[in-house]
Amino acid sequence: MSHPTAHDREALNDVPNPLGLDGIEFIEYATSRPQALGQVLEMMGFRPVARHRSREVLLYRQGTMNVVINAHVSARPQHSQPTETPVITAVALRVRDAATAYQRALDRGAWAVPTRVEVMELNIPAIHGVGASRIYFVDRYKEFSIWDVDFVPIPTVDRHPPALAGLHWFGIVQYIGTDRLDDWTEFYRELFDFHELPDSQRFGILPKGRILQSPCNSFYLQLIEPEPGIVDVEGDETLQRMGLGALDVPTAVAALRERGVEFVQGNGDAAAAQRGALTKSWLGGVMFELVHDERSL
Repeated sequence: MSHPTAHDREALNDVPNPLGLDGIEFIEYATSRPQALGQVLEMMGFRPVARHRSREVLLYRQGTMNVVINAHVSARPQHSQPTETPVITAVALRVRDAATAYQRALDRGAWAVPTRVEVMELNIPAIHGVGASRIYFVDRYKEFSIWDVDFVPIPTVDRHPPALAGLHWFGIVQYIGTDRLDDWTEFYRELFDFHELPDSQRFGILPKGRILQSPCNSFYLQLIEPEPGIVDVEGDETLQRMGLGALDVPTAVAALRERGVEFVQGNGDAAAAQRGALTKSWLGGVMFELVHDERSL
């Protein structure tokens, strides 16, 4: 990776994105039922394209989106093991320089995640995120990527399958504890320079909580507090679901329905159908949210 020139550094200083954040590289699920989750991902348009060299980990992809299913059972007893119900356990952020981003996060109070690198594996720096999740920093995502080192392509499979109906990353929904909005807002602002959107600016059909926008303007985080009798996550903060952007939500919904995906029925309002849609849940809680997005990433 080339080092930025003086002109580049001056340009970067004018932009509130000191990490050079450039979107999401992958989202990782952990589960002891990888085949079942894989079937769900395939219904959503993802395709398995590569396997990890030494662990039970599979890479699924469509368009610009990478999803990892991790079924690896760690030999270290202090590590949490995959459960039947899939859980989002990590999100990897694309950054200009992973080592610099990692050190900056530690300097600002983040907790480091110790790594244990095996032969032929990359050391991808990570910090603790919400719950037991991790936030990785990845700077190899262009011509030479992390997938070229740690993963072996599945023979005869297209490594870059096109996105169904132009689907792309829109964001992640995070459930938080009561009265924790300001804490988590400060966490993402201090470490990554996310900024809060005004309450008048909302997306999709579930306009709850607080929306944070990434400094690269390519994805969002939605922080949702528990609602009595509706969302009960007291003491169980977690990354709950991924949001997928679509230029035309009804078209994307129709394409997914043809593949067997069922959606939570709304009130039939045409305007709401254009704004977004929510799939029914699989495997104890895996859901996907479609959100109208004019961008085509």
